[in-house]
Amino acid sequence: MKEIILSIVSAVVAGTLAVGCVSTGKGDASDKSAKGEVTEYKTVSVKHKFGEVNISKKPETVAVFDLGALDTLDALGVEVSGIPQNNLPDYLNKYSDKKYVNIGGLKEPDLEAISELNPDLIIISGRQADFYKDLSSIAPTIYIAIDNKNYIKSFKDNTAILGDIFDVEDKAAEKINVLDKRTAEIKSQTEDKVKEKKSLTILANDGNISAYGPGSRFALIDELGFKAVDDTLEDSTHGQKINYEYINEKNPDYIFVIDRSAAVGTKGASSASKSLENDLVKKTSAYKNGKMIYLEPSYWYLSGGGLTSFGKMIEEVAAALK
Repeated sequence: MKEIILSIVSAVVAGTLAVGCVSTGKGDASDKSAKGEVTEYKTVSVKHKFGEVNISKKPETVAVFDLGALDTLDALGVEVSGIPQNNLPDYLNKYSDKKYVNIGGLKEPDLEAISELNPDLIIISGRQADFYKDLSSIAPTIYIAIDNKNYIKSFKDNTAILGDIFDVEDKAAEKINVLDKRTAEIKSQTEDKVKEKKSLTILANDGNISAYGPGSRFALIDELGFKAVDDTLEDSTHGQKINYEYINEKNPDYIFVIDRSAAVGTKGASSASKSLENDLVKKTSAYKNGKMIYLEPSYWYLSGGGLTSFGKMIEEVAAALK
């Protein structure tokens, strides 16, 4: 996300109590400071799409709407208090437990529940953007999202930001480093094996299909080295609506499919494979060569940009090279 600039302001005068210091036990903070029992926290300043937020202590009660951020915090061992419990990916299903507060839907935050939770921090992304003003009136609110024009970099930046906010920056850096090396390996393999072959990324939704080009929602595929079969596609969150004739005409060598209906659990919806594998699509090079890749929709549609989901996503793309 281009708008995010992270800066850290350290505690300054030795022997004084820095802003944001938190007592680790009972009693007067000044007494505890004299005994060396006060933990000092840096101030983290996050500039994002809607402004700048200064966080002067490590948040303890956290409401998270962005499932990619939830994924990252889970991987970093950071506890949260409130999440939107509908449509949680299976691998994050532990957050459906009653000990977590249900703070509404991904597109419809429950402002009353959030207010009662009284969080120290609220984390949102694009689906909750319209509620930023309401949410920021309850608690400090930061906007964390993937920049589709620079997917991998923004993923790493977002992870580093969360690591700094929750004082686990070293752990975040270690995990980023591992994924960075693996990403480089996959890109190297792609350069060697894909070369002039072209790909098409599709979102299937109960019989309807939309295509995505470079710099759009699923741009990770392009950044890993796959060249789009059509670079004129609209840059849109919802993609550009296409038909089966279009797929047949473009004849991609690889077809990557995300099944939205499966991700959100739409009852009675037809599977992506059932609708896509028709006579027209079967004539493409992708189908003939076994290169129709059905991606795990929970990672790609619900929780993309998290430490776990990112690792799974790049491995799914790498599997297409086999």
